[in-house]
Amino acid sequence: MKLIQNYLDYLSLEKRYSHHTIKAYNTDLTIFALFLKDVYDTKIHKASHKMIRSWLVEELNKGNSATTINRKITSLKSFYKYLLKLKKVDSNPTLKIISSKTSKKLPQFIGVEDMHVLLNKLELKDDFSGLRDKLIIEIFYSTGIRLSELINIKIVDVDVKKSQIKVLGKRNKERVIPLIFELRKSIEKYFVLRMKQNVIDRSFFLITDSGKKLNPSMVYRKVNNLLNGVTTLSQKSPHILRHTFATHMLNNGADLNTIKELLGHTSLSATEVYTHNTVDKLKKIFNKAHPRA
Repeated sequence: MKLIQNYLDYLSLEKRYSHHTIKAYNTDLTIFALFLKDVYDTKIHKASHKMIRSWLVEELNKGNSATTINRKITSLKSFYKYLLKLKKVDSNPTLKIISSKTSKKLPQFIGVEDMHVLLNKLELKDDFSGLRDKLIIEIFYSTGIRLSELINIKIVDVDVKKSQIKVLGKRNKERVIPLIFELRKSIEKYFVLRMKQNVIDRSFFLITDSGKKLNPSMVYRKVNNLLNGVTTLSQKSPHILRHTFATHMLNNGADLNTIKELLGHTSLSATEVYTHNTVDKLKKIFNKAHPRA
């Protein structure tokens, strides 16, 4: 299990994968390691192609969806690629294992009116906690950043004078995102109240009431609670605000390449999923406006 832990540390410290992704990879690899021990009496770095296929079939027979199986395959492929790089294995046993094709789900997003209610009409306390919680929502919606990126923003990354924020994304890729006027005002107010707090983790921009760095579960919980007040969508996570940011930007004329850069995507194909929501909107407008529709 030491190999697995070393790999997880590598994902966290060097690749800067999210807490959620690392947790999923840990679960997949641990279950696979236990399977190898019970069925083949062997260790994870000695697994063969046949053993891996046998495990995937067993996981499929348990009722796991194609999406879940594909994630498990991704976990294994990434892990053995890492082991090969370290020369812990002679060859990669996952090379000929291919993921199943799955239909892509369109990303859910919150409507413009609901976002207006969320940002302007929700009753939050007029204190440090209330201002910070609203700021979290504003940052997610106004920048499209990921949860892992939000909690790792440092004080030095926020430049109010230049109206920009620096974000360190996946694979340590740095990007700069502009700050809209309303967000800049909220940040300035937050800085004033932050100075009055007993700050422990001083280098981090967003902190808890006790002055410590925010943790993912706390942010997830707060966002979920606030979204409950404005939407009936099944997904009420920070990531839906990222989807909302991208969809609203696209619907208001932003080009795909700009959104790709703002989101920190490495390829345009990852961003193109948002065009489907825009096409649906165009179809509705067309059907209402065209005389022969």
